[in-house]
Amino acid sequence: MATFLYKLGRLAFRRRRYVALLWVVALAGAIFASSAAPAPPEDSFSMPGTESQKAFDRLEERFPDASADGASARVVIRAPKGEKLTEGQQKSEVDRLVDTIGKGPQVSSVDDPYKANAVSKDGTTAYASVTYKVAATELTDEARDALTEATDKTRDAGFTVETGGDAVMAEQEMGGSAELIGIAISAVVLILTFGSLVAAGMPLLTAIIGVGIGISGIAALGSTLDLSATTSTLAMMIGLAVGIDYALFIVSRYRAEIAEGREPEEAAGRATGTAGSAVVFAGLTVVVALSGLAIVNIPILTKMGLAAAATVVIAVLIALTMIPALLGFAGRKVLRRKDRKKSASELSDPNAKPKLGTRWARFVLRHPLSVLLVAVLGLGAVAVPAASLELGLPDEGSSAPDSTQRKAYDMLSQSFGAGFNGPLMITVSKDADVAGAAKTVGDSIAKIDGVAAVTPAQANKPGDTAILNVIPETGPSDHKTEELVKSIRSTADGIGADTGSEILVTGQTAMTIDFSQTLDDALLPYLGLVVGLAFLLLMLVFRSILVPLKAALGFLLSVAAALGAVVAVFQWGWLADLVGVDQPGPIMSMMPIFMIGVVFGLAMDYEVFLVTRMREAYVHGARPGESVVTGFTHGGRVVAAAAIIMISVFSGFIMENDDMIKMMGFGLAIAVLFDAFVVRMAIVPAVLALLGKSAWWLPRWLDKVLPNVDVEGEKLHKNLGDTGTPDAETDRELAPAGR
Repeated sequence: MATFLYKLGRLAFRRRRYVALLWVVALAGAIFASSAAPAPPEDSFSMPGTESQKAFDRLEERFPDASADGASARVVIRAPKGEKLTEGQQKSEVDRLVDTIGKGPQVSSVDDPYKANAVSKDGTTAYASVTYKVAATELTDEARDALTEATDKTRDAGFTVETGGDAVMAEQEMGGSAELIGIAISAVVLILTFGSLVAAGMPLLTAIIGVGIGISGIAALGSTLDLSATTSTLAMMIGLAVGIDYALFIVSRYRAEIAEGREPEEAAGRATGTAGSAVVFAGLTVVVALSGLAIVNIPILTKMGLAAAATVVIAVLIALTMIPALLGFAGRKVLRRKDRKKSASELSDPNAKPKLGTRWARFVLRHPLSVLLVAVLGLGAVAVPAASLELGLPDEGSSAPDSTQRKAYDMLSQSFGAGFNGPLMITVSKDADVAGAAKTVGDSIAKIDGVAAVTPAQANKPGDTAILNVIPETGPSDHKTEELVKSIRSTADGIGADTGSEILVTGQTAMTIDFSQTLDDALLPYLGLVVGLAFLLLMLVFRSILVPLKAALGFLLSVAAALGAVVAVFQWGWLADLVGVDQPGPIMSMMPIFMIGVVFGLAMDYEVFLVTRMREAYVHGARPGESVVTGFTHGGRVVAAAAIIMISVFSGFIMENDDMIKMMGFGLAIAVLFDAFVVRMAIVPAVLALLGKSAWWLPRWLDKVLPNVDVEGEKLHKNLGDTGTPDAETDRELAPAGR
């Protein structure tokens, strides 16, 4: 592979104008295609194979006029102190409010609180359920404004009025500030790393082009492949980070080759052949991890993973072709201004002060056990909160205390009971006499512990399906509510057999429970698939068993620590104000499996980039300790810069209003921090120092079976007539003897 990429790099260098033009045309074409394509579909959420999804689909089929997928709002009204809503003037005001809301744009129906038994026992509080003809994402500003104006008039009359539901959820659009912040910080890091505006600009330029092609491609194919606007969120986040990092490593290796006296074209070829090989396998691990999200069988996660994986593939291709082309335009301008006229001997002065990475590697080699213990115990301590992990989906109970959604939620809990915020919906299906079967079902469910009330059944026009609403005694996120759903479902099996009907439980609370269960069931298979495939890839790269094993175990430690930090901030509320968490609550159900997929791919990036340089030195004759020093001498600073760039890109998303994006940004940023600076920079060299030559052991039979992909460029160096490696010779005196 290294030889092929070497030739590709030299070709791109020579044909730089054509290569650069090709990518610019690709970007322009993708942008044009996205602008000409139909609007992407609205966000949709489904969980094939679950009971709640089956019930939801049946409601859409057999109650077509009920707008099952339409937006909803719940308007909660409380009378002035000392008065009741059942009295004349107050009742008239509630009737006027209901009538006004019903005349609003896109409104399908409004339930009269007095007819729907939606008035509290003390008569002070009532609620009106509003159903719209369209989904929340399709509501117009006029529809939202009409609801707000109606409630404001009632509020001005002295009533307390608050609203909840997806129709009044605050719009949480990506404003673009996250990307700008990430790019700005990345630019500063790159300038400090390279000391050259030309060198710093290349990774930024290629990353922006790659992300532009990826996002535009997703938009262009949105209507064809059913990709919503949300699908591109992960692609943008990952594509920007890896696009900068992959280009950074190739540019850095090019500078090192120039410093050794290579001509620019030769340096570009060698950089693409060696660092480019690492980029290919690092990209493969990310693609495997992201594509593996399909195993969860939740369409929105599958689409996000595959879209992000496609963007990573584009980033790899751009790094392997456009970077060598840009190097052809830049030549020696990628060096610091003061270094451009220096000779190779002056650029690689053996008497120069050792780099920070060299000094750190030598320290770890002297104290491997101490460094290993401190790093492992430190990450273990941070991971402790993960043992208290509570999963769920955000509801209005986790909204900011001063928001109208949270106030409506609290008013309902106080006046009607906590379960009113998370009612369950029961569908009863039978070819004939569904009303009788539904009454039997309702009577039986009402006797189950934890049920506060069961509403009378409502049958559809054909009379083959009926709906009952069950109000639990506990709130949506309460563990007792989850147990109640299980009890109803187990009871329903027996009732269904007796009445000859099919009984299904759905509703927002039931869907949340099924969603969490789906993710739990998929976690171990997904982890096994991703880690197993990546383990095989890393065996090909490093031709070792212990190095991939160490990489996988280090990843598990870093992701556990990252989950612990997420729990501490978003669930316990530590540093909540600093991060912008309005209301601590359960961690989103998809967070653990999402972090495992994304963080594993990114963690292997640093493993491949850092350890490949060590492996390269080892196969060229360096002792194990010397190879560790070589890896840090030439890769430590660049890996640190790459990690800081990724952290800055992900941290920018913490500023977004969307709770999911905020949590994703924080989780990925803290995971990269732990993995890059603790696992890869401390645990990896410490373990390699303790293992010595055993780290690179591979059984002979396996060595013969595995194809040699030559990531470290051993065949390339032989083909080019290299007799030794300056890296190994230069660093031979830096490592402690015997290692």
